[in-house]
Amino acid sequence: MARFFLPPAAWHTSALTGDEAKHLAQVLRIRAGETITVFDGNGRRAPAEVLTVSRDLVSLKLGEAITPPPPLPAITLAQAIPKGKNMDLIVQKAVELGIARIQPLVTKNTVVQPGEGKSDKWRRNALEACKQCGQDTLPEIADPLPFDRWISTDSHGLKLIASLAPGAKPFRE
Repeated sequence: MARFFLPPAAWHTSALTGDEAKHLAQVLRIRAGETITVFDGNGRRAPAEVLTVSRDLVSLKLGEAITPPPPLPAITLAQAIPKGKNMDLIVQKAVELGIARIQPLVTKNTVVQPGEGKSDKWRRNALEACKQCGQDTLPEIADPLPFDRWISTDSHGLKLIASLAPGAKPFRE
């Protein structure tokens, strides 16, 4: 069943707009009377009957909303930004695994310097991954931080760092 993102504020109007409406109407060619699934990115999803379809607005009749418990523990992936489109793949796979938060890091060996709009692009990739894999909770994707600033913060609890450096301790230790 096709899945669409319906922002929490739009649940009272029960209508898809913008890119979601265009995708439903023009790409998937879903018609009135068909059933889809909508989710809000906060863990809530519901079946929805398509009432009317136009390119810019799709009216829906929402069914009973389901809010399964979030996966525990809430894991933050702190990832140094790799070259090329590798970060897009990392975001996609992290969403599929149920990561709660992604913190892009700029390290001394980071080649790519994130510019304006990179975080927004990763957020769009995360949304697409949620739609594809059935994940109802959209992870928070923070703006890139320098590694030394991130490591000095206490805001995210235990920090485990994977390393291939000589002398690195295995996770079990």
